[in-house]
Amino acid sequence: MTRTPPTLLSLSIDSALHHLSSFSDLSHLPDHILLDLFLRILKAGKLNEKILKLFLASGDDKVLSFIKELNIRPLVTPVLPTRCCGRHSNMAQFGIKDDDVDIVIVKDPDLKDDLKVPDGFNVDIYTKAEMDKAVGSSLTSQLFSGYSCRYYGYLVSKRKYIMSIDDDCMPAKDDKGFQVDAVAQHLFNLGNPATPLFFNTLYDPFAEGADFVRGYPFSMREGVPCALSAGLWLNLADLDAPTQALKPEQRNTRYVNAVLTVPAKAMMPLSGINIGFNRELLGPALFPGLKLTKEGKFRWETMEDVFSGMCAKVVCDHLNLGVKTGLPYVWREERGDAIQSLKKDWEGMKLMEDAVPFFESIKLPSEAANAEDCMLELAKLVKDKFGSEKNSLFIQAADAMIEWVKLWKKGASASN
Repeated sequence: MTRTPPTLLSLSIDSALHHLSSFSDLSHLPDHILLDLFLRILKAGKLNEKILKLFLASGDDKVLSFIKELNIRPLVTPVLPTRCCGRHSNMAQFGIKDDDVDIVIVKDPDLKDDLKVPDGFNVDIYTKAEMDKAVGSSLTSQLFSGYSCRYYGYLVSKRKYIMSIDDDCMPAKDDKGFQVDAVAQHLFNLGNPATPLFFNTLYDPFAEGADFVRGYPFSMREGVPCALSAGLWLNLADLDAPTQALKPEQRNTRYVNAVLTVPAKAMMPLSGINIGFNRELLGPALFPGLKLTKEGKFRWETMEDVFSGMCAKVVCDHLNLGVKTGLPYVWREERGDAIQSLKKDWEGMKLMEDAVPFFESIKLPSEAANAEDCMLELAKLVKDKFGSEKNSLFIQAADAMIEWVKLWKKGASASN
């Protein structure tokens, strides 16, 4: 029995299928080839958020009609934490559109002013009243005040991917002067594998213009699912209060066009200013647990995102998931007085000296098979380590972990 040899067109589509992540424009392809390529991608199970945006941008009527018939949509929820009114024009500037995403705005329970949401957006707004009704006023005050109000959005969203950006941020421009599409970059980071088990010196091998370097084991090149994308900032960097006070004029003006996977077992100070994550894989590990005694309303007066990030990193390492950092950048506006913040008895610096060695030493049991299990095990380990300390912030955080997992499970049960 003889086999019909593949056609040149078939071979070309096969090649495009394997290298599509490096394409930036498909509009030049003939209509019939574009549709055939899209069908092949669906059959191969290779459709991700970046590739979907490529086909949407092609403007091809047949492809757009096919996408609409199958109800294929990017799965992302931007969560906009709101601590001051009148700051939501950044939704339009970030290019957020209703047909792409679900938009959640969470109002800080301490904010008394009315919110000012731009016209033209269909958003879900959650205030203290909704939070009190869902979780009780005690937990609202404990978990969802200040910067931590965003976590309520994480809890109620039903989307696979969530992106969260502080309300003092605007879109940045890249090194060529083009506006950064933060949503698309977070989705690209999360939609492509991470490589935490062996460091690739040529950045993210799945990014355009990069690849695995010589000597990288072929058995590791499939990578692992990426669960967390930690973006960066231009202008006002996320520094601690002492550093900002010492260098008040320092600004981050350097745009580095790169993404890296954080190696396994390496800790990192996650900044909640600009992140994206896979809610299905990691959601319960991002929690609002660590409250400083004199926590303020400026980023350098808080540590909840850093502590939560270390929990998330331990969970990712245990579950064989990846964390990426680098692109996308946002432009961070200036706000606050670091000198005034230093006048408070700020515990953040002292806390990290104990927290980092503790998280570096953690080994979770093999029975912990998902993020919820991991968080409960982490809570036990925190209490075992710091239980003898009176009024320990760590013990309060451990209690918050347990309450958070209960809320997460309750929400999951209600949606089933």
